[in-house]
Amino acid sequence: MMSYSSMKIAIAQLNPTVGDLTGNAQRILEAAETAFAAGCSLLLTTELSLTGYPPRDLLIRPSFIQAATQKLQQLARDLPSAIAVLVGTVEQNLDYEKNGGNPIYNSAALLEQGEIKQYFQKRLLPTYDVFDEDRYFEPGLESDFFVLENSGERIKIGVTICEDLWNDESFWGKRNYACNPLAELVEKNIDLVVNLSASPYQVGKQKFRQSLISHSAKRYNIPILYANQVGGNDDLIFDGCSFAFNRNGDKILSLKDFDTDFEIIEFDSNIQDLTAISAQNQEINLIESEDQEIWLALVLGVKDYVQKCGFSQVILGLSGGIDSALVAAIATQALGKEKVLGVLMPSPYSSDHSIQDALELANNLGIKTQTLPIGDLMQTFDQTLEPMFAGTSFGVAEENLQSRIRGTLLMAVSNKFGHLLLTTGNKSEIAVGYCTLYGDMNGGLAVIADVPKTRVYSLCSWFNQYHSKEIIPNHILTKAPSAELKPGQVDQDSLPAYEILDDILYRLIEKHQSLAEIVEAGHQELVVKKVIKLVMIAEFKRRQAAPGLKISDRAFGTGWRMPIAKGIDW
Repeated sequence: MMSYSSMKIAIAQLNPTVGDLTGNAQRILEAAETAFAAGCSLLLTTELSLTGYPPRDLLIRPSFIQAATQKLQQLARDLPSAIAVLVGTVEQNLDYEKNGGNPIYNSAALLEQGEIKQYFQKRLLPTYDVFDEDRYFEPGLESDFFVLENSGERIKIGVTICEDLWNDESFWGKRNYACNPLAELVEKNIDLVVNLSASPYQVGKQKFRQSLISHSAKRYNIPILYANQVGGNDDLIFDGCSFAFNRNGDKILSLKDFDTDFEIIEFDSNIQDLTAISAQNQEINLIESEDQEIWLALVLGVKDYVQKCGFSQVILGLSGGIDSALVAAIATQALGKEKVLGVLMPSPYSSDHSIQDALELANNLGIKTQTLPIGDLMQTFDQTLEPMFAGTSFGVAEENLQSRIRGTLLMAVSNKFGHLLLTTGNKSEIAVGYCTLYGDMNGGLAVIADVPKTRVYSLCSWFNQYHSKEIIPNHILTKAPSAELKPGQVDQDSLPAYEILDDILYRLIEKHQSLAEIVEAGHQELVVKKVIKLVMIAEFKRRQAAPGLKISDRAFGTGWRMPIAKGIDW
């Protein structure tokens, strides 16, 4: 039972669609109505919950800013008058024409009694990795709070937005920005800190994020309530996993991973701290491994990309290999078996077991298949090119024709029926250019473009173990990987063993290690030099690739800005 000295606060862990102002406002309104009915005094939403995050260059359109402002005003009028709501939104910079800078702020708006009562501007604007916020936003100059009143109780609540909590020098060992908004709020004798966040997912980030906030809550002796966006928007996946920490740094509330959620917590004025309403909210995270975490992220990324882009069906090439097997399994769980079509395109070099493996996989998943042999098309291409290729030996150009024939057929089916083509290349292949432009790189979404080959095997093994049966045929997991573009071909004809390759790539791409450092870690110098060269010269391919779902610290997506024309003698 709520004591007379307690106030209920709700967290709405929302899945907005970027630019869908009407839909996003409706989601906020419905959450507010639920919170009001439950006797809550405040509803906390996520960063840019009205516009969706990240809105990117929609923010340079004055009409979008105007529409967002009007929608926010309408939302204020529509909300129950007796509840305060913090909404993530854009705010116009009224000093822009006089002082310059950027024309808008990334802000939280306090809506109450039919009005916009107060704005709180985000102060720390990240520019690393996928973030480019100082391209659009003016940084706020002051950390601020508001007073929440109900039945004679008053709470001073400090408002922060995402990165504002990520500058605790005692946690990092240094300051990443000149100011620390949390420290400044604590000096104002606030009772509680809330944070509206849109923190993208990467492997292990939930635990790191909670470790940071727990440290800050304990250091400043202040309870912190954190609401994080959930869902997929283009290449980014948001894991949700909102939470609350009391002033001792103990987690007392967890919201779901990779799903929308709504929870209520209390602030008890007697002890000046947050208290959980029920013990069941203290820990709901049932994720047992990194593989399960990555799986859930990719499933959510596919589901939201397909739905938010307006598709209803997907198509992919089924080769009988492990990459297409994993993508097919992810798509089936994300969308349902009736919405996935696998296309087999055997050539004269395709082994019987590859065809059998693909069909067995499709049968286990329950998805439809179609077979389109490409042997005759290969002969036609060879005959057409024979005058120009006369006197040359069979090589990469002829091998790639097979991939391009398959890519053309898949795009034809995609165009004809309006299916989204899913690309099945993994991060290891994309890193070293072991993929074919206008062939196996064709598609609208690269599902596992940030998943190394060794992790592909790990995910497939986990998937079978999780379901306690062999859904992905064991032969797919045990046979030597091959593109089957010529007789007897295997990937290791051209590449180091994937265990070696993936470790080199991890050190080069995510750890930014030099040639000398990678060699010192135990790798052969000639192998490392070859891998580095392959990564650098394949940039032109990656620039033309489909967007890929980001799960790592460093993905080949919006956060990767490598020049194409460059020297590589460093």
